Amino acid sequence: MSESPPRRIWLCADDYGLSDGVNRAIRDLIERGRLNATSVMTVTPAIGREAAAALQASVTCSPRCAIGLHVTLTAPFRPLTMHFRPLDGDMFLPFAKLLRAGLMRRLDAELVHAEVLAQLDAFHDLFGRAPDFVDGHQHAQLFPQVRDGFLRAVKERAPQAWVRQCGRDGPLARLVGPKALVLNVLSTQFRAKATRAGLTFNPAFAGAYDFTRENDFAALMRGFLDGMPDGGLVMCHPGFVDDTLKSLDPLTTQRETEHAYLAGDDFPALVALNKVTLACPLF
Repeated sequence: MSESPPRRIWLCADDYGLSDGVNRAIRDLIERGRLNATSVMTVTPAIGREAAAALQASVTCSPRCAIGLHVTLTAPFRPLTMHFRPLDGDMFLPFAKLLRAGLMRRLDAELVHAEVLAQLDAFHDLFGRAPDFVDGHQHAQLFPQVRDGFLRAVKERAPQAWVRQCGRDGPLARLVGPKALVLNVLSTQFRAKATRAGLTFNPAFAGAYDFTRENDFAALMRGFLDGMPDGGLVMCHPGFVDDTLKSLDPLTTQRETEHAYLAGDDFPALVALNKVTLACPLF
């Protein structure tokens, strides 16, 4: 009896463009063949033509790696469009306030739509093409009202791209707690709306955990890969800490922990043990 082929998964590093240290760590892992996707922020200080060209050069070493857009709608970043509202000063709302505004139906999907279009256009200007996929910083693409503008913009500018949903059945939610449960709930409506829009999405997701405490990333990764179906996506946040990162994001030294694990010898052994591969999934 022949053995079943390995399951093809996405291992996606978020936040390319956040800082030079994050960019270097992501490119290093791509060149090592340890990632097959990264999502790019277009409203951050470390993105520009030089950073985009460096990423494309790294992907040349690993052509199976997809490049996506990491739509950013939360503080401490600023919109590309003039009329985006609501704002906190001149910045997007913090994560919790944006989610609350969406749940209370106080957002304008048209303004979200315009901002996502602008970020898609900025990606096209940097890379000369539409993104392979589109996701959201801090999972904002899942929020009520945000998802309406987000999905419509992707359908208009990048209809061949797949979009990230963040739900998964099975033991994952029990492993990482309430954060995964919330993502599962938010993803239900997102998947339904994406299906109606004719957009493709990953069938399963893992990678969420409590970044505010010390974690055994190797143990977490074992849980993320356990039972991950073909086409599933595991999110990660590798990076090297620098002053820009420290000024913009609370997730700092844990990024170096993730990079060290993914660059080391234990990760390929775990991938082989779980019978998964980073060959590009086909949807």
